[in-house]
Amino acid sequence: MTKYNEAALRLKNYLDLKLNIQAVKLIEDPADVPANAEIAREAFGHLSLCQAFALTKRQGKTLYTDKSSEWCWAPVVGLGYGDCSPGTGSFQVISRLLGIQDPDRANKFFAAFPRLPLGKYQGVLIGPATEAEFEPDVFLINCDNNFQLRSLLSAIKFKTGKLLDVHLDPVDSCVHTLVAAMVTKDYTVAIPDPGDQERALSQPNELIMAVPVEKLDDLLEGIAFSEKCHMGYRDMFPEMWFDFPRPPFYNEVFAEWGMEQGKDWRGHGRG
Repeated sequence: MTKYNEAALRLKNYLDLKLNIQAVKLIEDPADVPANAEIAREAFGHLSLCQAFALTKRQGKTLYTDKSSEWCWAPVVGLGYGDCSPGTGSFQVISRLLGIQDPDRANKFFAAFPRLPLGKYQGVLIGPATEAEFEPDVFLINCDNNFQLRSLLSAIKFKTGKLLDVHLDPVDSCVHTLVAAMVTKDYTVAIPDPGDQERALSQPNELIMAVPVEKLDDLLEGIAFSEKCHMGYRDMFPEMWFDFPRPPFYNEVFAEWGMEQGKDWRGHGRG
């Protein structure tokens, strides 16, 4: 088991994830695709990148997709499979269809669309992160609910001392996770887009976080801190309990504010 498999297993158990974490590697030379990977074009014909992610997250498939199998415009642009730079015909066509009323604003928005270098990558290798036999570039974590996402954000906040700078776009979630994480080398968050909903069977409670592997150690350290403080995802037990025991520092700050004291939660199942 590699360190990436161990990290994925740790994350999956910590968050009680129902869906497989996807280990994703951008491929420059197709000769590097492992023999156990299904070739998407041969196995399925044409499919969108979100459908390929779904085959891994739901069925545990290890899959290789490339330009020949891609059936959606956004990955072609974001992954650098085709030139869609300002001034090209494709740029003008797509810019008009982004759902932005003002054409100048649409052009400006699309010019800043996350893109990998044109022609650098030939395809995308995807596999379940707990057992993938390759070294990934990014983990894609599909949270089953927003409490799981909150737990990841808490771990990030512990390490960075900052809030995650999240920009939510109602479309193009594949680009705003995988591609954006590759470009920025930082965490990204997205809501599954309409294509992901309609054709990749995403559920209405899903949220996606992309984690560049460069950030994995920090994320795991933040999770370890949450567990130590008994503030992890599995430590939450919903209950309408009034006058509830609280962390000891509550009494300290409430005393400073001239407010009543209460029981602290030591001895009540919390550390």
